[in-house]
Amino acid sequence: MSKPIVLFLCTHNAARSQMAAALLKRKAAAHFDVYSAGSAPTDSIHPLTVRVMQEVGIDLSGERPKALADYLGLLPVKVAISVCARAEDKCPTAWPGTLSQLEWVVEDPTAAEGDEAERLAKFRSVRDQIDAKLSNWLNDLTPQA
Repeated sequence: MSKPIVLFLCTHNAARSQMAAALLKRKAAAHFDVYSAGSAPTDSIHPLTVRVMQEVGIDLSGERPKALADYLGLLPVKVAISVCARAEDKCPTAWPGTLSQLEWVVEDPTAAEGDEAERLAKFRSVRDQIDAKLSNWLNDLTPQA
């Protein structure tokens, strides 16, 4: 039997959705096939995304942003999770045919201002928020004894 597919959706697929997909793969790759995509993907993953994920032992250096169109009609997604803030009008909030669609409001770290240390702190904060949301979601899926 194949594993259910989880797709993380975002605008640029350069930070939040990449973090979420990588963290879920590490936590539950045995239970899910995990993908991420953006409605307007950038050319590359944000360098601070790569950096903060390396800090937790995840290498995203070989990854690239992907477009929603790369998967639409081709990927039988069971769970679609949008990781955009509600104010982002280009963020996808639905995926056809899913069993579950979730919206996790997570601030866009690429919009952070300040010096490198301040921006890096925002990327770390977003990574940790996503990690906590994933842990809570996985706990909710696990039947309690």
